[in-house]
Amino acid sequence: MFSNLRKFGVNHNKIRILHINNMCCSKIKSSLKRLKPYVPLGRNYSSLPDVDDGDTVTDFMAQERERGITIQSAAVTFDWKGYRVNLIDTPGHVDFTLEVERCLRVLDGAVAVFDASAGVEAQTLTVWRQADKHKIPRICFLNKMDKGGASFKYAVESIREKLKAKPLLLQLPLGEGKAFKGVVDVVSKEKLLWNRKSEDGKNFERKPLLEMSDAELLKETTEARNALIEQVADLDDEFADLVLGEFSENFDLLPAEKLQTAIHRVTLAQTAVPVLCGSALKNKGVQPLLDAITMYLPSPEERNYEFLQWYKGDLCALAFKVLHDKQRGPLVFIRIYSGMIKPQSAIYNINGNCTERISRLLLPFADQHIEIPSLTAGNIALTVGLKHTATGDTIVSSKSSALAAARRAEREGEKKPRQNSEAERLLLAGVEIPEPVFFCTIEPPSVARQPDLDYALKCLQREDPSLKVKLDPDSGQTVLCGMGELHIEIIHDRIKREYGLETYLGPLQVAYRETILNAVHATDTLDRTLGDKRHLVTVELEVKPIETSSVTPVIKYAAGVSEDLLKVSQEAIENGIHSACLQGPLLGSPVQDVAITLQSLIIRPGTSTTMISACVSRCLQQALKKADKQVLEPLMNLEVTVTRDYLSPVLADLAQRRGTIQEIQTRQENKIVTGFVPLAEIMGYSTVLRTLTSGSATFALELSNYQAMNPQDQTTLLSRRSGLTQVL
Repeated sequence: MFSNLRKFGVNHNKIRILHINNMCCSKIKSSLKRLKPYVPLGRNYSSLPDVDDGDTVTDFMAQERERGITIQSAAVTFDWKGYRVNLIDTPGHVDFTLEVERCLRVLDGAVAVFDASAGVEAQTLTVWRQADKHKIPRICFLNKMDKGGASFKYAVESIREKLKAKPLLLQLPLGEGKAFKGVVDVVSKEKLLWNRKSEDGKNFERKPLLEMSDAELLKETTEARNALIEQVADLDDEFADLVLGEFSENFDLLPAEKLQTAIHRVTLAQTAVPVLCGSALKNKGVQPLLDAITMYLPSPEERNYEFLQWYKGDLCALAFKVLHDKQRGPLVFIRIYSGMIKPQSAIYNINGNCTERISRLLLPFADQHIEIPSLTAGNIALTVGLKHTATGDTIVSSKSSALAAARRAEREGEKKPRQNSEAERLLLAGVEIPEPVFFCTIEPPSVARQPDLDYALKCLQREDPSLKVKLDPDSGQTVLCGMGELHIEIIHDRIKREYGLETYLGPLQVAYRETILNAVHATDTLDRTLGDKRHLVTVELEVKPIETSSVTPVIKYAAGVSEDLLKVSQEAIENGIHSACLQGPLLGSPVQDVAITLQSLIIRPGTSTTMISACVSRCLQQALKKADKQVLEPLMNLEVTVTRDYLSPVLADLAQRRGTIQEIQTRQENKIVTGFVPLAEIMGYSTVLRTLTSGSATFALELSNYQAMNPQDQTTLLSRRSGLTQVL
């Protein structure tokens, strides 16, 4: 087994990194693990794992199997026809969008899985935008072609219209719904037929289309192939020259290999997306999909990472996920960009400025792992022994290696992103962590178990950076902040199951924000004597609203402020401003969309930076209290899929929830309602929607932005909060 691993590690040209995201369905992930003859990694199953049976490999958490959804990303490494594939299965639910974000950050290619009966759904758009941001080449797979209501044409059209992508049809389905029996390979003009009685879809027939037996199908396939050739020629100049020159008279003479090479270039350039179809339930179409992955998605060498030239083949990796194991402690997932990693080797964490030792190196296979002696660039590894490494940390072989790479980067004219240490220029772009929108209090069963709860929350926060925990300064209670109702519910359940704690959750609250409506000035002086030392600071600043949305305050300095003073006190000033903006004057919520200008600053020599921060913070709080204040509430994008019979009660209910309807579309037998609803009005909506529609409707939510509350709703909210305070 180890010789095989080394073989694939050395043969870089045959490494492919694959990311499959179940945007609209999840059966595909189990299908890719059922192909036992092609996975020589020591995994055996008494029966074939399946999503419908609740025993799929990558959904190994108890909560995932009970709910039939993916909650956390899981990695699987396998081989396919001489290629090493690192597959990561990610959630499709918006509450766990960070899992998608951090996986896309480290992968080279993606397979977007669609429900052929639904096409592009609400969460599909979110994940597609994330892939666009990270410039990830993609393949589209239209799954569930055997499902009632499946429509290849509709699904392709929705990709074209909603995602603004150019689909390249590499396959056509042979039948739809119950009549689905296989696919036609447009590139090679062959039909692939699966045996209806086969449960695992392992065996299928590949037959060339013949004029005598498949006249109509051959005609349709030829037209589709000609259209595909024209599409690719429009997008790839090299292929256009070939087509217009040698094969302009007859496209049928164009070799399949030439067309496949051109499609590969177009996919890497992200000017179009290949589209395939099938049904993962019995593995129909999965083998051609795996072939397409190795043929069209990029290898690590084909992804251009500029920072690699600075390391000259030395180790450079990014930690993108942390798991806690009761026996082995923290398990850190890393993507290796250059160099090699081995067990018992020391590594240097640039972000944490610390050296750690890897005790063991594992190849991930969902919740099971294979110990290996080494792993090379282009792969994903699971490391044991890294106590301080967190999500987004950059890992190199040593501090001297990082500094040497920094000097190379400087010689090549790279500019520092910020004025800091030389090593910081080498930090790989980390993971953007979204701000939580829900919060609630959490309490242990007894005061004696508070340390156990603190430890559990510390471990869960390290695993999931989108989970925030803070202490309420007034009540002393622990506050849990998350991305949604489901997110907090899962965290609560995990604390009970994994850490044996019966915790109590307070009522869910919405994470509001605050801003101001007019410009105000404030001046403050702090004059204190501590021991024999006098600390004196006088600050004058202006606060005003800004039109562009900015979570952090925009800080400016007036021309009259001494540059010498700023050199020694700028960090203290900005710490004071950020501290004051954490709690607004209305609800104690963070303040956003403001610009602060420091007009003047007088500091007595010897004054501590702590006193400077305290004075700036107090002055800003005074200014915010003087201004006209506004509460901002989170607004959600809502998409409801409902049958015609229940459309009216759903619309009436949304009107009562202060919802704004954007449009109502028709998708076969269903109506798709899209609009905006304040988050405060949507809590518990799943239960209400189920009741209104007899369980037939589904919905998807996504945070849109923060908007100003109208005066009446704001007054009601403030009165309610004030009343609660009096009762407490």
